[in-house]
Amino acid sequence: MSGGTGTPTPGGGTGTPTPGGGTGTPTPGRGTVFGETMLGTVRLDGEARDRRVRLDLTVSADRLLRPLGTTGARATGRTRIAGWADDPHTEGELEISPLARRRIRYRLTFTADGRRVTLDGWKSVTPRRPVASMTVLPYTLYEDGARIGTGTLRFPLTTGLLPFLASFRFPRPSGGGALLAPRWRGEPGRTEVWYTTLTDPDTGSGVWLHHELTAPADGSAPYAHGWAAVFPPDGPVRHARFGPAEWVPGRTGFGADGVRVRPGRLTGAAEDGALRWDLVERPTQPPLFTFPRWAWRRPLLPAAQMLPAARAAYDGTVTHDGTTLTLTSAPGASARIYGHGNAHRWAWLHADLGGGDVLEIVAAVSTRPGLRRLPPLVFLRLHRDGRTWPRRAERAAVGWAGAGRFRARVGLPTWTVTGRAGLRRVRVEVTQPADRTLTLDYTDPDGRHATCRNSERADAHVLLERWWYGGWRTEAEWTLDGTAHAEVGSR
Repeated sequence: MSGGTGTPTPGGGTGTPTPGGGTGTPTPGRGTVFGETMLGTVRLDGEARDRRVRLDLTVSADRLLRPLGTTGARATGRTRIAGWADDPHTEGELEISPLARRRIRYRLTFTADGRRVTLDGWKSVTPRRPVASMTVLPYTLYEDGARIGTGTLRFPLTTGLLPFLASFRFPRPSGGGALLAPRWRGEPGRTEVWYTTLTDPDTGSGVWLHHELTAPADGSAPYAHGWAAVFPPDGPVRHARFGPAEWVPGRTGFGADGVRVRPGRLTGAAEDGALRWDLVERPTQPPLFTFPRWAWRRPLLPAAQMLPAARAAYDGTVTHDGTTLTLTSAPGASARIYGHGNAHRWAWLHADLGGGDVLEIVAAVSTRPGLRRLPPLVFLRLHRDGRTWPRRAERAAVGWAGAGRFRARVGLPTWTVTGRAGLRRVRVEVTQPADRTLTLDYTDPDGRHATCRNSERADAHVLLERWWYGGWRTEAEWTLDGTAHAEVGSR
């Protein structure tokens, strides 16, 4: 990861856009985010029995819902059909128009038994049956435009209404240009990073793109550099560097040596074209601030990290050594770092947990004298069911008056993070196998060298528990086999 001083700096980096907004575009008002679960059945053509279905969605719109008008929204989540499908990377769109068009339409795409399937249906809203019409969704399944089944989903009022109402959030979105634009204003001793990590769902390959601006502390000319890496499931990691090159200030992102990071697009080549990429990025969730939001807006800490979109989907190609990896809706994310350089020691994790759930962790030991002997500060953000836990980013790092801080044991090949906030506690164990880990060296603004050990095919186990009637009970558990993105680094 690169970039940050005295505080963490996660695994390599690239920044990316968020929906809406380029330079000079007015910042939109608040958006809407909520979670919805529906249960039902489907009968596939040619079958004589119904299959049980569960659909868990996170829905996000760039504006407040308009009851008298029509609101378009994005949807991500998980589709489960008994004995046929379990796809945590379902995505699509909703047309929410309860009065203007008297319908709420769902159009979602998921993978079932290796086939790409589209669910298309709508709730027909009528004042004669207000409850039934708002909670019953008849739908049709299609493959390549041909019908392959029909079914009905129902919103469970008894068990689902309170979680549904509690899931509503009205975030103030930041324009993609604002979050992607360079922060550096000419000061010496600064580093700024844009990085992207993703997993190809078809091959299991991991991809890492890192773009960095370094302004040396001695006042010499700033320079841009970076690298790209591919982590195939059946061979050694392939990486290539670009730069150092002259830094040319821009208003929308990163640009140097033919490499570009712009809202919705990442392009470039390294090692004289031996490794090339051309990717379209589609953010599917709102921004996620791993550090306190104020730390990104006002650089009062040695470094800060954030994700312009907690989750994004990538389409395009990555070519290396004559082999082309073609990506379609590959899940991943882009992040930003701005600060004075790398921490003394650090660890980073980005885990797509499926169903729209995302876990981001940065843990680090400061470079400042007297602080190097302290345990790592932990910033942990779990975005689940449309909500982020802990509620405040500072909670994991400082606890309450110094008590109750989250703890990290940083090492290789396995490192862990544990902590408790409110009625929940979490344990995260990350494993970076040596044959799936890439070691890279680079220079910080103060001239000292840093080493990162990055894996875009790491393993992770996440256990979330909740205190319930006198004891801890499992609330959720995730196991990622080769799809976690992680890094351990040191000076």
